[in-house]
Amino acid sequence: MLSHMVSVLGILLVAAVICLLEVPYMWKKALKKELWLFSILLLLGVGISSVKILAWTVPTPLDWITVIYKPFSDFLIHIGLIK
Repeated sequence: MLSHMVSVLGILLVAAVICLLEVPYMWKKALKKELWLFSILLLLGVGISSVKILAWTVPTPLDWITVIYKPFSDFLIHIGLIK
């Protein structure tokens, strides 16, 4: 468990270094939209990486598609159109 926490702290440290390198430039050049996008993508990447290190299950887009189409598929099986 301690090694997981060290790994997550490492991810956070790398993200902080990336922020220290990129944010001042974007702020100075008044790249507000790019800064927002950068922040969102960095947070998303840190979140997914941390979840992966902690070995939690992350649903894939295919899982969401399956949830949406499963009732329709069950209906088609029930009425005999597919086996």
